[in-house]
Amino acid sequence: MTGKVPERFDDVSVTCKANVYYDGQVTSHDILFKDGEKKRLGVIRSGVYKFRTDDLEKMDITSGSCRVRQADEGQWVTYRAGATFVVPGWSNFEIAVDKGVVEYISSFETHLNKKTYLSTEYPSVDRQ
Repeated sequence: MTGKVPERFDDVSVTCKANVYYDGQVTSHDILFKDGEKKRLGVIRSGVYKFRTDDLEKMDITSGSCRVRQADEGQWVTYRAGATFVVPGWSNFEIAVDKGVVEYISSFETHLNKKTYLSTEYPSVDRQ
């Protein structure tokens, strides 16, 4: 799915300590909003990585291209800059970056419903 990806966040706090995974191949920083909302800005370098989710997670791809395979799906789906995918809580997913880097924004919003986001086919999503 595609949507408007923010270019900046105003009036927020950012954690100085990075979240570092896979020997630095995946890094991110938490952004904390005044209303208690948390987002994560990150970069993923070339490789294939597996992550677990506790809460429903929405990922907006802001730069680059990646492939994602969710736990309940056998196929890889390609997402490019401007695309969004949703991973249910208490699940896992694999993300592959074939070349370059991918930049992303993760949102952890418990009111998000995966079916709402996946109910429509979007042109930037390639099912492989």
